[in-house]
Amino acid sequence: MALVPLALGLAPVGTALGAAAELGVRHRIDVMVLAEPDAPILSRLKGAKGELSFTVRLSANSNESKFFGMLRPSFPDLVVPDGPGKPLVQQTKLWEEDVCHQRRGLPKVTVTQLGGHFAEGEGRVEISAINRHIGVLVPPDELIPGIKLDQGNDGFGVFYAFRAQSRNSRLNVDLKIYPIDCFL
Repeated sequence: MALVPLALGLAPVGTALGAAAELGVRHRIDVMVLAEPDAPILSRLKGAKGELSFTVRLSANSNESKFFGMLRPSFPDLVVPDGPGKPLVQQTKLWEEDVCHQRRGLPKVTVTQLGGHFAEGEGRVEISAINRHIGVLVPPDELIPGIKLDQGNDGFGVFYAFRAQSRNSRLNVDLKIYPIDCFL
């Protein structure tokens, strides 16, 4: 009998401490653009200047934070690297939530379009890759989104990675989603 009041007395204290320290999350998305080793721009245009832009559809919704939209980053003044493995676009922050929210999964991110050009004059190479759509012919340079890459850990923390790859121009747009722990 003496143990019952003690057990009941501890329950509310434990509940109050657990509620005050509920762990939430916010997300950061970084982007990097690389050329495949067999990409035409690497074999023909080493050192050429150019620019890239792309469109990313992003849906990140929770009770505390709602975001849906199209992000359109552009990268002028790029230089084609002298060999494979070197990025065209260094890892860059694309988007970050400023509100901590409940854990409800990763944001939905899809690269829908990639465009740009490298070099000038007769040697100019245009890049125009888009996603395949139902009822429409396959585009000449199809953009294949949603290729899942291995989970990793770098200087920013643990990340989940996804790739969109252009079939003919052989460019990869890599997206890294970082879940950042925070308190609600």
